[in-house]
Amino acid sequence: MFRGANAINLDTKGRLAIPTRYRESLQDDCNGQLVCTVDTQQSCLLLYPLPEWEEIELKLSKFSSMVPAERRMQRLLLGYATEGEMDKSGRILIPTPLRQHAKLSKEVMLVGQLNKFEIWDAEIWASQIEMDMETERDGNFELTERLQDFSL
Repeated sequence: MFRGANAINLDTKGRLAIPTRYRESLQDDCNGQLVCTVDTQQSCLLLYPLPEWEEIELKLSKFSSMVPAERRMQRLLLGYATEGEMDKSGRILIPTPLRQHAKLSKEVMLVGQLNKFEIWDAEIWASQIEMDMETERDGNFELTERLQDFSL
């Protein structure tokens, strides 16, 4: 389970060092095999352990290529999906097209989302969090049934 926001620097080759606290579980769970793809709703990337990604692929395989919305989702998620393996230093290469999609600069945020990570440019992340907090403060959002039942 991945949680927390981690400030990380991309190196000059576009590699991201996975924080030490996640490396052992990623080695145990998937031998360091990860899949990175675009987020279709936001300017960030999604980084999945291979077994989690395979579940997504199974769902995508059931979509019809004759339904435009389903075909579009397959095209985006599968078209950008890139397999990678953590190296001995716990780094994974983020390919150029993915870095461009998320507008990644040197400073990035690796954000745990239970079964996956989001990868954000640090400045875009800060702006997104500010917008999210403002929306919460203003109460200017749709309160879904699940949110109605949620309490801290």
